[in-house]
Amino acid sequence: MPRSSFSDNPLLRVSRPVSACSRCELTGVVCQCDGKLPACTACEKAGRENECSSANDQFARGKERSYVAALELRIEKLERRLAFARSRKASVNLYDVDEAPQQYDRKDSLAKIRAAIHRKAARKREDAHINSLISDFGFLSVDATSRDFEPSISNMSFGLFVLAASANDNLPEMTSDPLPPRHETQPIVQYYMTHIWSLYPCFSETKLLTVLEDIYHQDDRVVQDSDYWLAYMVLAIGYVARSRSGNDEYYKKAVDFAARALPYADGALTPGYVAQIQSLILFTQYSMLDPAHFDSWHLIGFACRAIMDMGFHQDPPPNQVSDTAALDMRRALFYCVYSLDRAISMAHARAFGFTDDSISVDYPSSSIGRLTSGRRSSIPEGAIAGPQGAQPAILFFEFRRKQSNWYQILFQSEPAPLLDASAFIWQMCLDMREWSESLPHTLPVPIRELFDLELRYSYVYCLAPSARAPHLTPYTRALIFEHAIAYVNSIHAIAHRSDPGDVAFHTYHDVLKVYFIATQLVTVLKDSFDALLSGALPQIPITRPGAAPPPPLPPRQLPAESNVSRSLRCLRQVVETLQKFSERWYNAMPLKESFEGISAELWSWLRVRERMIEQPQSQSQQMQHCQTQPLTPNPGAGARRSPQIPGPMSQAPPPGVPKYHWAG
Repeated sequence: MPRSSFSDNPLLRVSRPVSACSRCELTGVVCQCDGKLPACTACEKAGRENECSSANDQFARGKERSYVAALELRIEKLERRLAFARSRKASVNLYDVDEAPQQYDRKDSLAKIRAAIHRKAARKREDAHINSLISDFGFLSVDATSRDFEPSISNMSFGLFVLAASANDNLPEMTSDPLPPRHETQPIVQYYMTHIWSLYPCFSETKLLTVLEDIYHQDDRVVQDSDYWLAYMVLAIGYVARSRSGNDEYYKKAVDFAARALPYADGALTPGYVAQIQSLILFTQYSMLDPAHFDSWHLIGFACRAIMDMGFHQDPPPNQVSDTAALDMRRALFYCVYSLDRAISMAHARAFGFTDDSISVDYPSSSIGRLTSGRRSSIPEGAIAGPQGAQPAILFFEFRRKQSNWYQILFQSEPAPLLDASAFIWQMCLDMREWSESLPHTLPVPIRELFDLELRYSYVYCLAPSARAPHLTPYTRALIFEHAIAYVNSIHAIAHRSDPGDVAFHTYHDVLKVYFIATQLVTVLKDSFDALLSGALPQIPITRPGAAPPPPLPPRQLPAESNVSRSLRCLRQVVETLQKFSERWYNAMPLKESFEGISAELWSWLRVRERMIEQPQSQSQQMQHCQTQPLTPNPGAGARRSPQIPGPMSQAPPPGVPKYHWAG
């Protein structure tokens, strides 16, 4: 392609010649006059704007020639010179006499220039619009307390932004049915208050009772958007927590109540208010039970950002505290977000929303959010009455702090190995064991079961190899083996419990925990197959004087059962538990299939070892039976073949084991 000449594509960056104004010439500062219109910079600084006039001014004041007009005049002159040059060239060259010379229309060139100018202006407007939109999103992500993003001001609101970022799938349209009768929703709210609110007291009982009373009374009472969100989300969480299948009535009602709450998202999630944090906590709880529609990881991120922007991660100075009840609620909100953030981040093996070094908040009192005696006595008979206090929540908050400590050091710090990793892990296990031993005996059974599961899950998580503690001792493998089997046995019983009212706040993250525990069990069994299955107790590691001792091995539920049978039963329970969870959360099915694949070889090894143990036992029983029978000759009977004794215990299983399918 030939290179175009400068005359065809003139450079549009024209420098306008500037001459000093009359005042600058008189004062002798010609070099400082920039010719700026309507007054140069030197005259503006001197306060003589009215006296500034060009020395060779050819136009009246206010009618100075614009840059576009000067550019057009320059182009016209260049076009005339170009046409003259081409006519001279045409006269020199030998062209056909009949061929008419090419005419150039000046208007066409000006139209192209104007079109280019308009395109450039359009690009500038588009860039400005995009920059404005991006800056809005950036401000939302940096400062969650801004109240500038409201539907009355712009089309973008913080509530819509949260819904768009956290939605995995759209909820179905809400039904036009009226609210269920009060006697039908009372057990649902009671279940929420007993099993979930007692762990996450993010609002007061009085608030919930008042909101339910206002919603069920169709009168002129004013109900805020955040109040509708509170009532509908509590009902949605209560229904979905009692659901056991993705198609049962509990789940359908839960989805319907969640759809009823979404229209109030703009008002409930308005930044800068306490109601925003409460609404985000409820939204996160629902997403943990309904991962098909919402992502709990994004929602807890919004909650962490809001709690930090509002300053709830630091207690106010004592001289600024005027209401102890408000201070308790502020602390409870922080630790609710803290507890959810730690639980979700550990289940997904991700970083926390904020570190422990950035917080300084005391625990709230155990009476946070509960009804006073006067208010409780005024409740009509048969109405909803929650727990007498939030003592389980305080205990849960304490345990989350212990979890957060070792998780940040082992998995979120620099990858350099610790100088004495075993001593650190023994100390963390000792802290968690002391917390467990100090739990009161008055805790409800579902809450106590939840705490025991969290303790065993934390033991396995803390003992598992990491970049800072990469080596496992035989005693550590034995601890992982025992706690993993105990955890799977407990969660298997809870998953198959017929009455959902006897189950605490178990979410989709329990699926991830079961998979994690099961994979750790498979790993330690493959690494120390003979040592763990032999049943011999490993040697307890020796610690330094004054250091924490290693945690003891947990007692077995069936002491006479061999480790081979326990391992086979545990692997079968893992698959059954994931299968049961897949009826409720379809995301559990890929994890079940993945675990079947990684444990197929181990399953075949254990089956071979089990047959090796059972066959000598059956042979000895047969010999004892023969000794008790009288010796009567039977020449007609053939010789009975004795069972075949397998080879050594350490023989490897046959290669190429096919993928198995366990049946119930």
